[in-house]
Amino acid sequence: MYLYVLHYIGILQVLVINYHLFFSFMEAYHTFLNGLVNSNKKEYSGEFALNWVNRYLVEAMQQKRNELCTEVSWLFKKTKPYYKSISQGCQICGEGKWSCLFISNKCNANCFYCPTSQDEDALPSTQNLTFETPEAYAEYINFFNFKGVSFSGGEPFLYFDRTLSYLKALRKVCSPDLYIWIYTNGILVTDEKLKQLSDLGLNEIRFDIGATNYNISSLKTAAKYIEHVTVEVPAVPEERDTLLALLPELIKAGVTHINLHQMRLTKYNFIKFAKRDYTYIPAERPLVLESEICALELMQYAQENKLPIGINYCSFHFKNRFQKAGYRKMILEKLMINNEIITDNGFIRVLNDHDLHYERLILSDFVENALNVTELLIGSKKYQTNRMASSETWQLDTEGLKSVNDQFEDLLAVIPKDERGFKIWQHEQIEEGLREY
Repeated sequence: MYLYVLHYIGILQVLVINYHLFFSFMEAYHTFLNGLVNSNKKEYSGEFALNWVNRYLVEAMQQKRNELCTEVSWLFKKTKPYYKSISQGCQICGEGKWSCLFISNKCNANCFYCPTSQDEDALPSTQNLTFETPEAYAEYINFFNFKGVSFSGGEPFLYFDRTLSYLKALRKVCSPDLYIWIYTNGILVTDEKLKQLSDLGLNEIRFDIGATNYNISSLKTAAKYIEHVTVEVPAVPEERDTLLALLPELIKAGVTHINLHQMRLTKYNFIKFAKRDYTYIPAERPLVLESEICALELMQYAQENKLPIGINYCSFHFKNRFQKAGYRKMILEKLMINNEIITDNGFIRVLNDHDLHYERLILSDFVENALNVTELLIGSKKYQTNRMASSETWQLDTEGLKSVNDQFEDLLAVIPKDERGFKIWQHEQIEEGLREY
């Protein structure tokens, strides 16, 4: 149940929303959530019947989650619970100042939880941008002033020389303060390769030990060369006890942080997931309820036993909200003109005369003869930008509309009940908290 107080004073007529001081369920928000339920179930119907969360399970599981979250610390509008600390890379990610470069789309592991096929090589890419040369990527990082970069895939160690070339370019062109880390399953990790990465200034290495049946030998090797060694793995409910038993060994091996991801259902892993007894929570993507509980139980165990290791739960809601909003804001803050307003959720607020709407800026690779785009040259590479509407236009009916810009944050601090107010709120704010089941 979602119970909120909606209290608007003075500026209510600006949005043509006749609110009064009252307590009410957020009808527009519930309509939005119900739409997610329906779209999830429609998209993932088929041969296998999935176990969607139901009202008989909700109360018990919600109470369990609340109990597990009693003593945890929170970051990023209560979407990332953590114990002890998070890594510098995770902090940069949450602040929206991180670029993740996919070195390739090919992997040499076969994890059942992987959300994509990862079976073909491709040009290094990020945010639908491709980079044929390391220099072009380093110039892109410099231009937008990213504070952190990660190499992912696929498996970066499959194309190790390529990975090294991009790391070299970043260290040559960018600020020495740029924080750089790499994701790997560990299968191809060797002393020689780790030393090369260390010599080039890699700050952190993250291992998905689920890909190697929780073998941690590569972690022990990595700790000899790389300052920060992290375990980053989906919180697989069946492996909860395995991870609990491994905690002392991970600490002994030199692991400084554990990042536990929430498992999500995709078209690629659908068949594999459907054969497991998971319960699914409808969201922008279907999520595994037991995965969240597993992550919170591991954090609680570490806290109760005062373990000297940082553990955080990287929820889908954190990634879906903060990573997207962060990238939108990074692009806009560099390319915006005329002192226009960028909302907390990374959209351009356009308020003219009696009209309000929102826009977004799309950055993409340059295409010859493309229409309605602006060319952007960063170093040696051409890009194009396309500014487009992200919402419908709402007509307002009050004088002095420019003053609204200074009051939106307070005005939309709570979720409006009506549909129009809710859509405005979605463009203004990043939703707070883990949603109730």
